[in-house]
Order: sequence, then C-alpha cells, then structure tokens
Amino acid sequence: MTASAERRDATGGPTADGAGRPSLLYAIKQVELAVRAHLDELLRPTGVTTLQYTAMTVLARREGLTSAELARNSFVTAQTMNDLVTSLERRELISRAPSPAHRRRLLISLTATGRAFLAEHAARVADIEARMVSRLSDDEQASLHDVLNRCRAALATHPAQ
Repeated sequence: MTASAERRDATGGPTADGAGRPSLLYAIKQVELAVRAHLDELLRPTGVTTLQYTAMTVLARREGLTSAELARNSFVTAQTMNDLVTSLERRELISRAPSPAHRRRLLISLTATGRAFLAEHAARVADIEARMVSRLSDDEQASLHDVLNRCRAALATHPAQ
C-alpha cells in the first residue's frame, strides 16, 4: 500500500488506524444511515418522509420558527425545507402565520394533527433508539449522549472551512 493509499475496512469504509476499525466519521455516518433506514420503513405507510418527520420533531421542541431557521435545525437546505413545509402544510400537520413582531416573516408551528402524528409514532421511534443502544449499559448510553452533544457543539463553534 502506498503512503497515499487509503486503508479500508471490511465494509469498504476508510479506517482510522491499522487495527481495521472504521474512522469515527464513517462509523457515525453508518449509524445515521441505519437509523434513516429504520425511520423510512416506519414512516413509509404514512406518506411522511424521514426529513418531514425530523422537521416536525424540531417544531415540537421549538414552535414558531421561520422556514430558514427550521431548515438549519433540520439539516436541510432552504429550498428543500420550502418543499417540505408546503407538503406538511397541505397535509395540515403544520401551519404558517405572520410573526406578531415582523408581519413579513411567516412562523411555522405544529398543528394539533401534527402533534397527534408525533404522539402516534413516538413509541415506535423510541423503540428504534432503544434498539440502537441496546448493547450499551445505562452509563454508556448517558456517556454517548453527552459525548455526541459535545462533538456537535465543537463543530458548531468552528464552522466548516
């Protein structure tokens, strides 16, 4: 192997070291893809996409966001969010209303139907999360949550170059 050649693990992903372990970024992406596949399967019969579901969960935590704010918090582009918002509004899962402070800004909120949708699927989504961490002790689960939040915060304070 040349010095410039990248080592790969058994799944074809880049390795972080000579021990054959995938890089941390690769492992995180694989977890994300596995979670996404499970959410896609769960949500497919409802006609709500995983991206739409994610946006709704953001609104459940923070009501009254603009489309741009919701896009940033949902990890999608503004254009993608515009399409998501239109679809969710058409299904009456969210609503848009002018901001009392800035009438030209539209604020997005969950409707009662949207809250009911999230409540209806909460247990099955929690089951996916529980399955994901089922091989971790309670202490390891708490540590994972803490470590991932610190990693997110570290990247948030140092924007992409």
